[in-house]
Amino acid sequence: MVVSRRGAPSRAPRGVSESPQPHRILVGDCIAGMSTLPAASVDLVFADPPYNLQLANDLKRPDDSHVAAVDDDWDKFASFSAYDDFTRRWLTACRRVMKPAATIWVIGSYHNIFRVGTIMQDLRFWILNDVIWRKANPMPNFRGRRFTNAHETLIWASRDADARGYTFNYEVLKAGNEDIQVRSDWTLPLCTGEERLKGGNGKKLHPTQKPEALLARVLLSSTRPDDLVLDPFSGTGTTGAVAKRLGRRFVGCEQDAKYAKAAEKRIAATKPLEAPTLAPFVTAREAPRVPFATLIERGLVTPGARLVDSKKRHKALVRADGAVSLDGTVGSIHRIGAIAQGLDACNGWTFWHVETPKGLTLIDELRAKVRAEMA
Repeated sequence: MVVSRRGAPSRAPRGVSESPQPHRILVGDCIAGMSTLPAASVDLVFADPPYNLQLANDLKRPDDSHVAAVDDDWDKFASFSAYDDFTRRWLTACRRVMKPAATIWVIGSYHNIFRVGTIMQDLRFWILNDVIWRKANPMPNFRGRRFTNAHETLIWASRDADARGYTFNYEVLKAGNEDIQVRSDWTLPLCTGEERLKGGNGKKLHPTQKPEALLARVLLSSTRPDDLVLDPFSGTGTTGAVAKRLGRRFVGCEQDAKYAKAAEKRIAATKPLEAPTLAPFVTAREAPRVPFATLIERGLVTPGARLVDSKKRHKALVRADGAVSLDGTVGSIHRIGAIAQGLDACNGWTFWHVETPKGLTLIDELRAKVRAEMA
C-alpha cells in the first residue's frame, strides 16, 4: 500500500468532470440515490448511518423527566440481521462510486460501529484508523448504572487493501498542531448553540447533528480543494456546509424531505473561504527544484559574496559557477556546510546566510522568492 502523505500534486488529474451543481442533495433512499452517480466518481465518503439504538422504552431522568433521544423510525430495524443487511447494501453502493484512491469515514456508537466495521472488512475495505471523538460536553448517564458515554468512533478506510495514493494531508495537519503528529483521539464539543438547527417549535431539528468542527477535521485531513465528497445520510447538511466552506464539491442523500430542505437552505447560505486560505500545502519535497546557481543568475546572491552561518563562525566564498569554497575546498552549499561543521551531511539552505544591510538573510528565504515567481 502506498499513501500520499501530502496528497497528489495539484497538477494531477482528478478523473471526474465537474458537476454543474457542485453542491446538491438527492432526496430519497440513499442506495437508490447513489445508483444515479457515476462509478468511481467520488473522492471521499463521510457516512453517519442510523445507529440502531434499540430503544424499547422512553429514556427518563431520575426526576422522571423525559430525555430527548433518537426514537425516529429511520433508526428502527426489526433485527440485527436486518440492520446488517441494510449496512451491507449501502456500503456496497458507496464502494461502487468511490474512486480507486478514495477513502471512507463512518461514524457510530457502541451500538453499531463494531457491526459496521466487520461488514466493511467483509466487503474488502481496508481500515486505516479508528478515531475516537471524545466529546468535551457529553450527556451524563442519568441512572448511574453505566459509564458516561463520552465518545463515538470513526472508522477511516480505503476502498481496497492495495489502494495507492489516497489523500492524507499529513504535513498540513502536523503544521496546524504545533508541529506534532495529530493523534487518533480528537476532543471536540457536541453541536450546540447557534450551530444547532432548530425546528418551528424551537427544539433541535435533528437528534444527531454533528459539529462542523468534526467534519472540518475529516475533510481537511483526507481531501483536497475541488474533491467530490459524498454523504449518504446527509441529515441537516453539516457535511455539505463544511465541504462548501472548504472549497470541496458535495453530493448528499437524505430520505427525510424536512431535513433535506433545511440542509439545502443551510448549504446555500454558506460562503466559501477565500482561496488563499485553502491553497494546497506544498512541502519542500514537492516544491520546484531551485539550484543555488539560480540565485546567482537572478542577482539575489553575487559571485564573491560570503556565506556565513547564523553565528558567523564559518565563511564560504560564493563562486560564479554556483559552487562555494571554504579554505581551498570547493563544493556545493551542502557539502561545504557539512565540512565546516565536521558532519557527514548538512542542509546548506538552512545553514548558510548572506549578509545584507538589514542583517543576515537565510539563503532558503531567497530560494522561496524564486519559487514564488515560478508559481
